[in-house]
Amino acid sequence: MDLRGFRLFLTVAVALAFAESIGGVYSYTRPPMRRNIVDRHLDEEPTPIDDYAPQQVHISSVGQDKMRITWITKASTKPIVYFTETAGVYQNSVLGTSSSYNYMTYKSDEIHEAVISPLKPDTHYFYRCGENSTKEYFLKTPPAEFPIKFAVSGDLGQTEWTNSTLQHISQSNYDMLLLPGDLAYADFLQSLWDSFGRLVEPLASKRPWMVTQGNHEVEKFPLFHKEPFTAYNARWRMPFEESGSTTNLYYSFDVAGVHVIMLGSYTDFDFESPQYKWLEADLRKVDRKVTPWTVVIIHAPWYNSNTAHQGEKESDDMKKSMEVLIFLARVDIVFAGHVHAYERFTRVYNGNQDNCAPVYINIGDGGNREGLATS
Repeated sequence: MDLRGFRLFLTVAVALAFAESIGGVYSYTRPPMRRNIVDRHLDEEPTPIDDYAPQQVHISSVGQDKMRITWITKASTKPIVYFTETAGVYQNSVLGTSSSYNYMTYKSDEIHEAVISPLKPDTHYFYRCGENSTKEYFLKTPPAEFPIKFAVSGDLGQTEWTNSTLQHISQSNYDMLLLPGDLAYADFLQSLWDSFGRLVEPLASKRPWMVTQGNHEVEKFPLFHKEPFTAYNARWRMPFEESGSTTNLYYSFDVAGVHVIMLGSYTDFDFESPQYKWLEADLRKVDRKVTPWTVVIIHAPWYNSNTAHQGEKESDDMKKSMEVLIFLARVDIVFAGHVHAYERFTRVYNGNQDNCAPVYINIGDGGNREGLATS
């Protein structure tokens, strides 16, 4: 496999837990957790933003030449996106769909999405969201071939460390962000989904953010709200149908020679589960001549030497059922979150070093409010 064609940029909260250098390894001790940041609600702005103004804009990849634009408005409006390669000259438009959701006493604002196409690879586009707004955004599509740069950060949250992570990501000139779960840390308080959307908009509106869910996205509340992932599925729709999946909780996509598989740690994964059968079928379709690299994203890590999150079924049982599939498919790298520390393993299968197995990298400390897992 040609390693020169693939450049993988990892973005962690501030620095890697260690760095290798000639003559040995030095360690890095990160300062303690920082306070939560909650972006002000729009009603609290000195000059309130009008009801039709787009907010929480983020984009996600949908196939080789398509991009999904998602945004929110306080009032109902036509879900149309205008886009162009030339700023101010809008010759193309796509009409999308609108929705909202209820979570106990909370009712979301209007969530709009539209898929724009056809788009050229590695190209800047300007776009506007909704017919009542003149605010101009811009995005860059991923390249069609190597090299490609990924930013990878798990357990992002909304703290001062999150701000630091976002600053590092913004300086990395990345093409796409991969987020292995635990986005907003809303944990039933739905307004935190809104503040998270506003916090990440400056980056998420410019490059595709591809996410999977973590335990903080479940938000299932006995008796009062029995449906899990309500906010996550409504706000962060990913291209699951295109990969043959029946749920937003797991999917795959190709980008610039890389096949990326986003798995769901908090939905069924045993041998008889739909996710297992989907993964088995998805891996069979991988063409290494087209996508020589295969990367898997999960939330709960399958390998973890930290004392945090040991013995959880989402890690141990999922590994028992699915590890053999990704080993036989020669997956290259597995990224995980959940454990709030950085850790990189050698290639390993069934607990033993194996040169045909994936490299496992835990990267679950993007800025969560719970602090580091230091043991």
